[in-house]
Amino acid sequence: ILAFGFTFNDLTISLGKIFLAIFLFGAIISFSWLLCQFLNLEVYPKKNIQFGVRASFNRIIQYTLFFVATLVALIALGFNLQNLAVALGALGIGIGFGLQNIVNNFASGIILLFERPIKVGDVIEVNSQLAIVKKLGLRATIVETYNKTEVIVPNSLLAAEKVTNLTLSNRIVRSVIKIGVGYGSDVDEVTNLLKSIALKSELVLKTPEPSVVFADFGDSALQFELYYWSSIDDRIKAKHELNIEIIKSFRDSNINIPFPQRNLIIEGLDEILSKNKES
Repeated sequence: ILAFGFTFNDLTISLGKIFLAIFLFGAIISFSWLLCQFLNLEVYPKKNIQFGVRASFNRIIQYTLFFVATLVALIALGFNLQNLAVALGALGIGIGFGLQNIVNNFASGIILLFERPIKVGDVIEVNSQLAIVKKLGLRATIVETYNKTEVIVPNSLLAAEKVTNLTLSNRIVRSVIKIGVGYGSDVDEVTNLLKSIALKSELVLKTPEPSVVFADFGDSALQFELYYWSSIDDRIKAKHELNIEIIKSFRDSNINIPFPQRNLIIEGLDEILSKNKES
């Protein structure tokens, strides 16, 4: 039964060869899975390797062993390596002409895995939206926005275009809160109050220290800016808490936060009113 098969162009493929090819292919793929699990449990934790680096190494191992498994399976079926090289060369020419975008994305995926300018878990800016990198593939990268929507981004865009990575080297970001106070307010008091509010917050880093800038003379208010550093994961929550504390502290200190004011001047209004009175 195992010897039963067919012959095609001096190539004899039997059931025995097919079973052997399937067995070798499955064995190598299983080995790649076991190797990645061993690295995840025994090697990476001891070496304190980041999660994104782990995913990149595992992906490279899986793709490499998948290629080896495919090559071994074809050899087990009886294919000649020289014929395979010719076939792969012809396939490469066809891919170069017909699948340029896919090849470009594939090459970009290899570059991203080796250079690692973007890793799993990084926060990047995509189409003016902040998103978290969830999966790095060879063709495309899957990112998740803060609205819980997933966006599939071709790797060629990430490799060739300008990409803002907020967590490339660390997860610390600087934020700013802009606020205006009335022209009669004490500038020193406002400065000290804003800085003390930031220093009291548990979500704001003490190093680098928060700073306050008297930014501008506005139309109806003195413009101040509070700069502070925090973890990117606490950025929105920190801004929320600081805004609440600023409102409460300003009310307690009788510091006025004016609303925009505009003066409307109508030319000839006095003449119109006087004519109306006479009529």
